[in-house]
Amino acid sequence: MANFYRDNDDIQFLFKHTDLRELAAIREENFKFATEFDYAPADAEEAVQNYDMVLDSLGQLSADFIAPRAEEVDRQGNTLNEDGTVTYAKGTLESLEQLAKADVMGFTLPHKFGGLNFPNLIYSIATEIVSRADASVMNIFGLQGIAETINAFASEEIKEKYLHDFSSGKVTGAMVLTEPDAGSDLQSVKLRAFQDEAGNWFLHGVKRFITNGCGNVLLVLARSEPEMSDGRGLSLFICDRGSTVHIRRLEDKLGIHGSPTCEIFFDNTPCEIIGERQRGLITYVMSLMNGARIGIAAQSVGIAEAAFNIARDYAAHRVQFGVAIEKLPAVRDMLMDMKIAIEASRALLYETSRIVDMEMGSRKAGSLGYARQLEADSRLRGNDSRNKAEAKQLKRDLRKYKRYVGMLTPMSKYYCSEVCNRVSYDSIQVLGGSGYMRDYACERHARDARVTTIYEGTSQLQIVATVRGVCSGTAEKFITELSQQSYGPEVKDLLEKLAEGTEQLKSSVVFVKEEGNKYMDLYGRALVDIAIDLINGYLLCGQASTKVDMKVPLSTQDNSANNDKIISIRERKAMIARRYITRNAPKIASLTEVIRSGDKSTFTNYEALIGPVPTE
Repeated sequence: MANFYRDNDDIQFLFKHTDLRELAAIREENFKFATEFDYAPADAEEAVQNYDMVLDSLGQLSADFIAPRAEEVDRQGNTLNEDGTVTYAKGTLESLEQLAKADVMGFTLPHKFGGLNFPNLIYSIATEIVSRADASVMNIFGLQGIAETINAFASEEIKEKYLHDFSSGKVTGAMVLTEPDAGSDLQSVKLRAFQDEAGNWFLHGVKRFITNGCGNVLLVLARSEPEMSDGRGLSLFICDRGSTVHIRRLEDKLGIHGSPTCEIFFDNTPCEIIGERQRGLITYVMSLMNGARIGIAAQSVGIAEAAFNIARDYAAHRVQFGVAIEKLPAVRDMLMDMKIAIEASRALLYETSRIVDMEMGSRKAGSLGYARQLEADSRLRGNDSRNKAEAKQLKRDLRKYKRYVGMLTPMSKYYCSEVCNRVSYDSIQVLGGSGYMRDYACERHARDARVTTIYEGTSQLQIVATVRGVCSGTAEKFITELSQQSYGPEVKDLLEKLAEGTEQLKSSVVFVKEEGNKYMDLYGRALVDIAIDLINGYLLCGQASTKVDMKVPLSTQDNSANNDKIISIRERKAMIARRYITRNAPKIASLTEVIRSGDKSTFTNYEALIGPVPTE
């Protein structure tokens, strides 16, 4: 049987390379839940075994059940019925039913609500696997962040009402944020939330571009304070899809046809508020969006993996000029770049997910409130210096991880989605005319890939969010931490190149700061690209210095002379790190030169260069 978890050597390696035992202890709060729930792990070893078993089951389900239905799902799409309900494509409905039976619809929810209570890193792996099978099914599977938001911020009554059904797969949800005049600029949301004399809340207005807007449970961003026109006037609400929620249309889209994108009209819909008034955008939706960004990054890696596999197989078997086309240098180079870009994307995605887990653990075990309590206890105990030091360290860890999460989540979404588009496009190119036809799935992957750089914030917005971290010193701190880790001698010269690149990044940041914020936004992409190349370089060097004892085949070609040869994962990762870093070093130098050029023609020559607005 096929298995999208077991057949991916890189996922298998990263599962072993990452300290999952530490993440398990954080998630299970030192395994205290084992005494209350039979299915909760009693120790780290059991937890990691559970992760492996669930991913194995999901990998098989994705390969054997979801993937074979993806093409028909893409062709069939969804149907808007006369009564305003939506019918999923047959394959989508079947896949969701199987995912529910597999008990994987509550990946990160606590045990008490029937969830698996897995780390975000494991959920990212799962999301990638499902996306490789069908990106549109992932759009529904990947909306588990809605349940996470409810768990994080809602009242206990609301949690009890909804979260058990999310875990069991009885309900699906939707993030209902954007409007016809409020896409990326969510501060402009106008959907009205109002109370009656008894204090009950209602929603009235229109939302647009809502993924799975036909879901059973809707998280809705609405204006609860009509006198405030900015983000401070927004609150977050939850409602059931009922007779007052009308799906007015389904968008006719380029790709992800199995995922319904809806326009919704709320006609005085009863709802409940999540958390506190006025914190809808500033606190709750920002938290929700961070999770969504990681989800799209994982989706992007999954699509790219699927597209690459088609190109790799085709290139190995398509004969032109008497040889398989993968023997041609241009094709070979393209395939290598695709593969390395995917592994770099996965490295960044998984590291970001790990940091998110560390931040969550730091917030649980060492929230600022708890740290203050430790300080108070210290004073009561006669100025216990050990407790004071612990309190300060908890504060430092929380602040550090929050800064890292704030930079890495948009960075991962930007990089992974851009790589996804490039790999999917190149997959068609490898197949040539065949890739342009619907005979092969790479054209579907390219159509599905296109939205990844758009929804949950365009690449341009991810750069704006990331460049602040780069210019504030967060990137430098993170890169410094990576540089101080232990590495093998085989990457010593590569570390020197990365150190040189870091100095170039520092000089670029100094120059940009002197030029002001507009200049920083103008060259934001170049700054972010340098930071990503350096971070990925260190991550790949870390992988090349791994202690994991794992062998991988040199080739899987039936007719290859190397078919029976294997190579250690350490050797292979060292090769990847070398190609990635040495090829990016000139790029970093070039981008540094561009940034420090002082060219502001975008501001001064725009009208002359761009020409008048077309009149027809």
